[in-house]
Amino acid sequence: MQRSKVELFAAIRRDSRIEGLPVPKPRKKQPPRRSRLDPFKSAVDAMLRADLDAPRKQRHTARRIFDRLVAEHEMYATVPDYVGRRRAEVRRP
Repeated sequence: MQRSKVELFAAIRRDSRIEGLPVPKPRKKQPPRRSRLDPFKSAVDAMLRADLDAPRKQRHTARRIFDRLVAEHEMYATVPDYVGRRRAEVRRP
């Protein structure tokens, strides 16, 4: 006879509480994966630094940075998240 998940988890909790059965070890965390954007981060940072002196309407948007990376470096990866984080960091002295 197959138990439902509710019954199974209730039995596990009961065995742990009443019979003192050992709790399994927690799962190991996987090391963080490298971003596909890593090789291009210096190019993005250079564009953002150049934007510090440019008029507001002439600054790069995340979409424009992506288009430049595709055209100049044949890169295809997610850019907006990185640009959003780095823009604030680059502005700080």
